[in-house]
Amino acid sequence: MGAGIANVTIDKGLSTVLIDNSQQGLERGRNQICTHLSQQQKRKKIGLLEKERILSRLVSSTDIAALKRADVVIEAVFEDLPLKHKVIQQIEQHVGKHTVIASNTSALPIKEIAKASARPDKVIGMHYFSPVEKMQLLEIIVHDGTSKETLATAAQLGLKQGKFVVVVKDCPGFFVVRSLAPMMSEVFRLLLEGVSPEEVDKLTKNFGFPVGAATLADEVGLDVAEHVAQFLGKALGPRVAGGSPQLLSELVSQGNKGKKTGKGIFSYGDGKKGSKKVNEDAVKLLARHKLVPPTNCSSTEDRQLRLVSRFVNEALLCLEEGVLATPSDGDIASVFGIGFPPFWGGPFRFVDLYGADKLVGHMNKFADAYAREQFAPCQLLLDHAKSGKKFYKN
Repeated sequence: MGAGIANVTIDKGLSTVLIDNSQQGLERGRNQICTHLSQQQKRKKIGLLEKERILSRLVSSTDIAALKRADVVIEAVFEDLPLKHKVIQQIEQHVGKHTVIASNTSALPIKEIAKASARPDKVIGMHYFSPVEKMQLLEIIVHDGTSKETLATAAQLGLKQGKFVVVVKDCPGFFVVRSLAPMMSEVFRLLLEGVSPEEVDKLTKNFGFPVGAATLADEVGLDVAEHVAQFLGKALGPRVAGGSPQLLSELVSQGNKGKKTGKGIFSYGDGKKGSKKVNEDAVKLLARHKLVPPTNCSSTEDRQLRLVSRFVNEALLCLEEGVLATPSDGDIASVFGIGFPPFWGGPFRFVDLYGADKLVGHMNKFADAYAREQFAPCQLLLDHAKSGKKFYKN
């Protein structure tokens, strides 16, 4: 992730320092950037001179002191709070008092990360989406102590990097990951109910998602999904659960971490077209934890709405709680962050177009068949269903 962030920064004319604690990791990051630029050159999007000019803006080092002149430092270490605390304290030993320190975390609360800082007003969340070079969204997260100057600096950098910037308030999972988590729990429940990974991909793509949900889980990384599921399960409770909590842990413990390791829900062979197949190890684990689906919630439409309604309901909760400032912020973040079907316009536009009362009816049916807390419509959705109110005027 760090290499991707560095890549979209040097590409926009900004001098950038790439730091890793090992030479091997540093070379891997630099090679990733070089490979991307070489592909750009091969496609004639840039010339050789431009490629060399872009690379000249990159300094790579294993010495954290190389950051001493940085205006903004973005840490992208693993989702572990003590590790992030350690890194922030190391950074602050070498940078100026004006330097903004951003955490590229997908779920950990920024206020908790900022507790390690001597200057918490300079700490902010900048959540990039993978692959950074392709994904257009940047979710900026402010905690209660974040200064306006820090927010302005982070937003300016994101816009300079060519990102759609959405600012959200601090909470576990922020907006995108928090909304996605219950939907992904439902994906795994479908798999446990005997829906094949290919069928899960098909029904989500037919609904309008650009990437099938089973493939998306592999691309995110099953180890990341496991970590986020455990964290949000503790933070938000059973509302975000679904399926078997042991399944992800067992998949990961057996080395099935997703596309990055060559196998997750699918196995990817040599990476060439046609080599992607369902991972037999995953099939065996799914059979071991198999669930019997209720007959009245298993049509294709039901399965699609089970997935989408859980995303939409959590999105509305975020607006209800003030995590989002406006419905349009949530729609932009959903479309450009996880590929919510563009023709639906995002979760809030979806409620307007599909009908809040109609959606509530389906969710009540699902709630009767499964755990009520997982499908209980939030108050904002109930209010819109009762009043007929819309999130948009047109």
